[in-house]
Amino acid sequence: MRRIVIGLAATIALAGCGGGTGENENISVPEATSTPVAAASAPAGKQWVDTVEQTAQGGFRMGNPDAPIKLVEYGSRTCSHCAAFALTGFEPLKAYVASGKVSYEFRDFLLNPIDLGASLLGRCAGPGPFFPILDQMYQQQQQILENGPKEGDPFFEKVKSMTPPQQIAAAAERYGYLEFVKQRGVSEAQARQCLTDEAAAKALVERNQADAKKYNIPGTPTFILNDKVLENVGTWPQVEAALKGAGA
Repeated sequence: MRRIVIGLAATIALAGCGGGTGENENISVPEATSTPVAAASAPAGKQWVDTVEQTAQGGFRMGNPDAPIKLVEYGSRTCSHCAAFALTGFEPLKAYVASGKVSYEFRDFLLNPIDLGASLLGRCAGPGPFFPILDQMYQQQQQILENGPKEGDPFFEKVKSMTPPQQIAAAAERYGYLEFVKQRGVSEAQARQCLTDEAAAKALVERNQADAKKYNIPGTPTFILNDKVLENVGTWPQVEAALKGAGA
């Protein structure tokens, strides 16, 4: 696990919150297609917005797995720019997902050790509640982060004697992420098991490192549309323009 923490530090050095959302820079979006993409019906008795699966890439995808327009977000649960996108864009984005034209996948991107605990807890209950928990974490992000220890807090001395898994769990508890998921149906035993899952933590860090290199991720949120980075796109109006340009 100590190697995991070192790897996380390397990932943090590659990106920051808001690094890909320059408001005054040129925006790279797909050119409009001549033919709009056709809608696709969900299986009988189901809706695409309720169809959620964990992907081989470690994210969670909502919508038609065969949708021709595939949107991926690399987001940090502690990033204010990611929260701003979620609060303004999540509901209108679901309308595109509901059409069957667009799938939306969220991949946790770790900017700091707090993200690691929050991400492990956010996926602890599996695909079904993943997006509601993610959305609610963003809604309460400011309140949660205000729970963190301030300079001079004895918490910092206390965690020095802990193992890395214990540090992650202690931070998640101090910030309130542990109580947050308990209030949403995750038992304390299950939550603590997720927080100390070294294999899951290692996989998150290693995927972050690989994806940061593959896509040259400048910061969060970063959006990938049909495996191409949307440069300088970080707000819902910008993302929606890209979706429309792709035929949504």
